[in-house]
Amino acid sequence: MDQNDKRFTSLDVFRGMTICFMIIVNNPGSDISFAPLDHAKWFGFTPTDLVFPSFLFAMGNAMSFSMKKFIGQSSTSVILKIIKRSALIFLVAWCLEWLGSIQHAVNGSWSIGTFSHMRILGVLPRIALCYLFAALMIQFIHSTRAIIIISLVLLFGYWALLLIYGDPASPFGMLTNAGTYLDKLVLGEPHMYHGEGVAFDPEGILSTLPSIVNVICGYYAGKFIQEKGKTYEMISKLLLFGFLFIFLALCWNMSFPISKKLWTSSFVLLTVGIDMVLISTLVYVVEMKAWNPANWTSFFTTFGKNPLAIYIFGDFFGAVVGWIYIGNMNFNEMLSVKVFQFISAGAIGSLLFAIYYMLVCWVFGKILDKNKIYIRV
Repeated sequence: MDQNDKRFTSLDVFRGMTICFMIIVNNPGSDISFAPLDHAKWFGFTPTDLVFPSFLFAMGNAMSFSMKKFIGQSSTSVILKIIKRSALIFLVAWCLEWLGSIQHAVNGSWSIGTFSHMRILGVLPRIALCYLFAALMIQFIHSTRAIIIISLVLLFGYWALLLIYGDPASPFGMLTNAGTYLDKLVLGEPHMYHGEGVAFDPEGILSTLPSIVNVICGYYAGKFIQEKGKTYEMISKLLLFGFLFIFLALCWNMSFPISKKLWTSSFVLLTVGIDMVLISTLVYVVEMKAWNPANWTSFFTTFGKNPLAIYIFGDFFGAVVGWIYIGNMNFNEMLSVKVFQFISAGAIGSLLFAIYYMLVCWVFGKILDKNKIYIRV
């Protein structure tokens, strides 16, 4: 955020809470966890399903401040900077994917994955693509009405593509939807996610289209907050829009079910609506009421000031620590089984490990903050 801009601590808190929760749900200590900390199996919604779309919403929110830097710059310069940022995020994603493929066995041998089986898309690539298209739209389409129309086309167009090109008997099935067909055709099964036991990518090509809308909505929410300021009018209107989006999502759910893994258009409306309600609440609590016992906001702003850097560090830390073996278990497994599962077996031990992991990332963020290092890709 530019120091010359009017600062909203609540927006940093929102970004920080998103990253904090994202690290917790991405790094459980075991396969056993509390239901709210798991994604919905296919259709439906859990608190965990809110994390990634909230990150995109927060990114759009931050763009409402950072895009001002492009004012007065040539179109060529702006395009190159936007493409460079997106390309860097892609490069970091692929480096992390490669690091994650390096395996250090108990007997001391090493194995390294090859490009032939490297996943091409994923969380960071989706972030890169969403930033690329949202930033270009915001920068070069100066009509808000036009951007709203494009957003509606993305949402309804995605729905139509799934209905037209998916299996008529099951257009929203994991292996029978148009997005999976497209990913297999363009990316190839070896380059797709296999966490479900089959080749299916929840961050696939086609489902990236509606996710761009999460960023766009985050941008306009941030812009609206800046324009209206810390007023009851701003909060009431943002809450109204939030509840309206949630209502529309629930209506659409009857014909286009809410699904994070398919990133359905109803899922977009639901998550955007919830994010608007959350940000409105934070602005009221943090900015207007200044409810700040023991400076609780500083914990989350540590994450919020370096969100992408801390998220990347979390993946890097997990990969490197996984190379360290103690007996027949790597360090993470040993810590989970011998410490946290010993303290409390099952879901509680898994959550304790996730909290430990989150705190390690927080310490990294705190070091950056103390040294006034703010990494912007």
